[in-house]
Amino acid sequence: MGNASSMLTQYDIEEVQEHCNDLFTQQEIVSLYKRFCQLDRNAKGFISADEFLSVPEFSLNPLSQRLLKMVDGLNFKDFVAFLSAFSNKASIQQKIELIFKVYDINSNGKVSFNDMLSVFRDLSGSFLSEKQREQVLSGVLEEAGYTIESCLFLDDFIKVIGNSGVKMEVDVHVD
Repeated sequence: MGNASSMLTQYDIEEVQEHCNDLFTQQEIVSLYKRFCQLDRNAKGFISADEFLSVPEFSLNPLSQRLLKMVDGLNFKDFVAFLSAFSNKASIQQKIELIFKVYDINSNGKVSFNDMLSVFRDLSGSFLSEKQREQVLSGVLEEAGYTIESCLFLDDFIKVIGNSGVKMEVDVHVD
């Protein structure tokens, strides 16, 4: 499985399936492998940031620069593990853990008001003023029992986001 041009064996498929907690079927893993090989243009066995940016849906995402830090250099097994948070079978907890990593800008295990504001700025663009962003975000925090001075750890972040009806799903087209 180290070389992207090699074929997956049944053992490889089962190993990847186990690595992603059975969130993808074996057929979906084979389809993801084909897509991985297409992205891995030089057959290095991993996908670079530039290769990820070749995916239009990814490059157009307002959070693509944040996501690039998480996906640059992923091998196939880790590529599938990353995508597993987007599976319709993934739990809300798994989805929120990925969102937390996006918000945790400096990877210190906590999210500050400024971290959240920065992500909110990326997501809202010029549609909201800075003052409106701050008001919305402080209102959301206040409703959850936090202030703008609070730093949220993962458990806190789950409390704030957990009841928001998070939707993060991608369809894996099986050939």
